Order: sequence, then structure tokens, then C-alpha cells
Amino acid sequence: MFTRLQTLVVEKPWGRTDIPSDFGDFGDRRIGEIWFAHPDGDDAQIMVKFLFTSERLSIQVHPDDDAAQAAGYPRGKEECWLVLDAKPDAELGVGLIAETTREALHGAALDGTIVDMIDWRRARADDFVYNQAGTIHAIGAGLTVVEVQQNVDCTYRLYDYGRPRELHLEAGLAVSETAPRPDPRDGRVAANDNRLLVDGPHFRLLHLSGPDAAGLLPQHDADFTFTPLSQGCSISGEEVKLGECVATDRADRIALAPGARALLCWPA
Repeated sequence: MFTRLQTLVVEKPWGRTDIPSDFGDFGDRRIGEIWFAHPDGDDAQIMVKFLFTSERLSIQVHPDDDAAQAAGYPRGKEECWLVLDAKPDAELGVGLIAETTREALHGAALDGTIVDMIDWRRARADDFVYNQAGTIHAIGAGLTVVEVQQNVDCTYRLYDYGRPRELHLEAGLAVSETAPRPDPRDGRVAANDNRLLVDGPHFRLLHLSGPDAAGLLPQHDADFTFTPLSQGCSISGEEVKLGECVATDRADRIALAPGARALLCWPA
């Protein structure tokens, strides 16, 4: 049994008007996010989003489980990105370039120089990045990204390029890592790779490609979320298109045609 998740389309000032037609026809609306509402609501542990950027997003940070629960949230937020498309000058900001202090970060957030403290990496299609809680990060312009995250609406903005939105310096800096923080899971994911990208602590994430993906599919019951990244994906014999996302308790009913790719995630 599987459930097609409700698609939620979010307009953003940094969004784009050239969203691939597989996701729908949005006219001149600036679409920044397409995400999928799980029927379990806040009890669902994982959320999947597609992001489409024409400008840099805010510089932000997320708390871990302990800090988030102390602030009244059900869980913290760790997340990862797989780049699906990138303009030649696209960048991802992941952590800091040098060790610093919270006091220095506070001043830099106020005057905008925090932008120069971020480790901006050139982004290419098939780049994969894991952001641990506490890692200061940002998504640059010219990107299409699929994001898998712990399901919680808790983002502390540290800098937002003058956009009229609230910042959360005290709460954000309290949970921020103040030194560079490379993650061993970061790297490249070829379109024909079948492999485990994340193995906890909060969720597991598989990249699936073509018919060979069958050998990697879990055989146990779990709260799986299946997200096609191309056409040619199905579950229980029914097509699941790019732009859709499904919840299922069995992953062994998933099938991918030659050249198709998808993500499969479930709680750790």
C-alpha cells in the first residue's frame, strides 16, 4: 500500500519562474519550494523538498534534538542536499572557512560580513552535502536541489541580505558551530549510482538508479518516502512521476526503468 503525498507549492522572493514542466505550470509565479505533506503531519520524522533558487537564500542554522526540544519543538533539524541542476556560477555555503567566536559571528551578522566567513563551494549537478545541526549554511542562486530533512519548522536566520524577515541571532548563535565542519558524507553521486548516502543518526537515505536498484531495496516494513528524480519510476506497478512523492510501508515494490533515478528515505 502507498499514499501519494499532498504537493505544496511555495512562492518565494528568491524563487524562479522557469520550474521544469514536470512539476506543473505556474505561469509567472516565483516558485521557491515544492514540498510534500505527510499524512502523519508533525509526527512524520522526515520531509522532502525541491528548491529552486534565483538568489541566495538566508544564512541560517538549525538546532539539534536537545536544543530544539528545549525550545518547544518536537525534534531538531539535520538535512542534506542533492544538486539536480546548477548554473555555472552556482554555490553552496557549508560551514565556516576558519574558526571564530560567537561574538565575532554576532557582529558579522549585523554588518553583513558573515557572508565572507562562509565556506562557499562551487556547486555542480550531482553534488551531495550533509548539514549537521549547528552547521551555518546557505543555498546560493541558480540551483535546483532536492532536500531531505528532519521534519520540523525550525530555522534560525542569521543574515538575510536586507530582506524584511525576522532574524534569530541569539537562538541561532547559541547552537552554531564556530569552526569549519566538513562532513565525510559530502561528495558526488553519479546518476547511475546505487548506494546508501546517509545511515543515521536521524534518517537513512538511498540513491536508486535503474533496474539494479532492486538489489538495494530494504525488505522490512518501515515509514518509507519514495521520491522520483526522473520519469520511469513505479511502485506496485503504478507510475510515480517526477514531481510526486509517495509514502509506503514496503520498499520492495519499487521499480526503476533503465536510466531512471530516485531517492528513498526512512527513519533511522
